[in-house]
Amino acid sequence: MSQPVQPPNQPQQPYGGQPADGNPYAGAPAAPTGNPYGDQPPAPTGNPYGQQPPAPTGNPFGGQQPGPFGGAPFAPAPPARNNLALGVLVALGAAVVAAILYGVILGSIEREIGYAAVGVGFLVGFAAAKLGGANPVTIAAAAVFSIGAVYLGQLIGYAMVMSDVARVSFSEVFLDHFDAVTQVWKEEADFMRYLFLALGAVAAIGGAKKAG
Repeated sequence: MSQPVQPPNQPQQPYGGQPADGNPYAGAPAAPTGNPYGDQPPAPTGNPYGQQPPAPTGNPFGGQQPGPFGGAPFAPAPPARNNLALGVLVALGAAVVAAILYGVILGSIEREIGYAAVGVGFLVGFAAAKLGGANPVTIAAAAVFSIGAVYLGQLIGYAMVMSDVARVSFSEVFLDHFDAVTQVWKEEADFMRYLFLALGAVAAIGGAKKAG
């Protein structure tokens, strides 16, 4: 048996299509895409302009999470204490109290202690700056009042000793014979006594800085 011979110059088409422009695969069907619905257009979003960036609000922290103070990214710093009048009044009151305590100590032991003078100044400066703020004027007032407190405390101590010697009340010596008390202080004043006055002022400045 013989097979028919195909005519020459006619290429065979593997997929049964017709050649187009010399492309033997032009008539081949498209490959499946795996989408049973074919190529569908995107669903409408309702926005004719597409996705637009949000309009600027003028808030540089708009993209951050709201903070505990109305959206601020950080908590505001507390206001600094700066009450000059209160600081001066507190320094004066603390100086009077410290002078009385210092004088009672001196009159009880009948001698001066440098640490006590330092404690007087530190108490005055710390109290003034703690309640009135570390203002330079407050610190200067605390230093001056500390010198006065140490001096007044020394006079109170002298008056206590003189009252014991004279067998009279402290109030009589300190109030009625205050000039005699100051005269004795001047006669017995030495370098250490003035040093205690200076220590009180220095300690007041240190106490004010510690509180501030």
